[in-house]
Amino acid sequence: MHPLNEVVFLTVAEVASVMRVTKMTVYRLVHSGHLPAVRVGRSFRIPEQAVHVYLRESYLGAEVGTESATTPST
Repeated sequence: MHPLNEVVFLTVAEVASVMRVTKMTVYRLVHSGHLPAVRVGRSFRIPEQAVHVYLRESYLGAEVGTESATTPST
């Protein structure tokens, strides 16, 4: 974990832009607990590293799911 003075926080709009989704999708990910966030007043800030981790895990999860679907079970 990085010291707090090294953590880069992104706005919901910035995360939506990076992920190429709507802001509502980012809010859903935050509210569901899939994407950690810090509440600042009435808005959220998401650690940049958390976005990278989420995308990496989502990508690998999809890859594993595809592999098991194509591998015959014995």
